Amino acid sequence: MRICHPQKIFFCWCLADSPPNINKKRGLGRSPSDFASALRSPATNPTVSAYNMQARGRVVAPIRHIREVVMSYSPYLSSPTDVLRQQSVLTRVYAWMTAGLLTTGAIALFVSSSAALTRAIVGNPLIFFGLMIAEVALVWVLSANLMRMAPAMATGMFLGYAALNGLTLSVIFLAYTRASIASTFFITAGTFATMSLVGYTTKRDLSKLGSLLFMALIGLIIASVVNMFMVSSALAWLISCAGVLIFVGLTAYDTQKIKRMIAQVSGEDAEHRVAIYGALNLYLDFINLFLYMLRILGRRR
Repeated sequence: MRICHPQKIFFCWCLADSPPNINKKRGLGRSPSDFASALRSPATNPTVSAYNMQARGRVVAPIRHIREVVMSYSPYLSSPTDVLRQQSVLTRVYAWMTAGLLTTGAIALFVSSSAALTRAIVGNPLIFFGLMIAEVALVWVLSANLMRMAPAMATGMFLGYAALNGLTLSVIFLAYTRASIASTFFITAGTFATMSLVGYTTKRDLSKLGSLLFMALIGLIIASVVNMFMVSSALAWLISCAGVLIFVGLTAYDTQKIKRMIAQVSGEDAEHRVAIYGALNLYLDFINLFLYMLRILGRRR
């Protein structure tokens, strides 16, 4: 979405409102630069002042509409104070996301280094699938109610989910070498950082892309379930490649969505909830991107 400066919006309305010959008769100039220069000093330009006197009734209503349009794009036309506040909340988003990743990684590494814990989790299907169901239930409750929770509860549930994820992700240390896990992690981190930067800086509206990626994600889940019965290595490779592309796009989309959410809230508690909500979304993007990349780049034991 291309955002016009308010002065450009006003200029476009004036040209659309009056035919070229009328503009010429009223002395508004023959080019955008002439009209823009006149707007900068209306008090010293009697022609523009006279035009404003004649067109006052037609100008007031569009000006109100223009103001509403400009205010609707406030996330992009922020004051320096709003920009600093946005950057501060985004810093907290990435800080909490990093805390979640460190929690997951530390617990996964600890469990994988303990033979007794590994056998208790991996060797007992009831415990393993029970942990997975608990993860899904926790993240569903957290996503649905986070913006209404107390900040401390939201933070605790997010870190609890990251800890549960660490228990189930400990199995990757049994399937892949630690060297390939580490190298894939750094590749994922670089890819994630690049796409998050794209989502933060782009002027394009990624809402349509987000809708397409969500539909693609549903298809990916269906294909994964089907492949559990087919056990096709070719289909598994295609699913992994598609998963990488989907979560690369979702990283950019979620970053832009978080940026917009920050612009719409105020107050310490609301900003903290948005920080945890953003951290959860980006954490999920990172973890899924890492797992799909690991299936492609990881070396099995």
